[in-house]
Amino acid sequence: MKIAYTIAPGRGDTDLLLARLSDRLLTHGVRAIGAVQINQGCEDSHRCDMDLRILPQGPVFRISQSLGKEARGCRLDPEALEQAVIEVGHGLANGADILIINKFGKHEAGGRGFREAIADALARDIPVLVGVNTLNEEAFIEFTGGIASRVEAEAEMLWQWASEATRTEVETA
Repeated sequence: MKIAYTIAPGRGDTDLLLARLSDRLLTHGVRAIGAVQINQGCEDSHRCDMDLRILPQGPVFRISQSLGKEARGCRLDPEALEQAVIEVGHGLANGADILIINKFGKHEAGGRGFREAIADALARDIPVLVGVNTLNEEAFIEFTGGIASRVEAEAEMLWQWASEATRTEVETA
């Protein structure tokens, strides 16, 4: 079983790294399945809108709810997230070289979200790469039984891991 995770220090950095990595893998003919987050600026809130692009070619789900400028707390739209999970499951059923999940977040830590997709991919011997935040790192390690490798949140390190995991020829600089 090949499973790895990464944690980038800045807000939204993991999202950018995984989106760019998935694009790079897809251009090299790797069948990448999963979800990458695309953050969009919005005018009615200090926070961005969160969209999940289902790999390889969509659809895109808006997983954040617009609750207004003064809203506090979780803005996640759980129904939209679950629709994204279903789409990723369909993609896995059709075969994949790698599963990329934008985040092992609060839903996954609580037993929902992309947990089943991750387990399904591992059962099918499909490598898995997951973004994790520090708040949920312990829950992720517990979920994986400690078998996941941590990969530095650097584009080339992630490319190296994914290339080896999918047996894709690494580009030379």
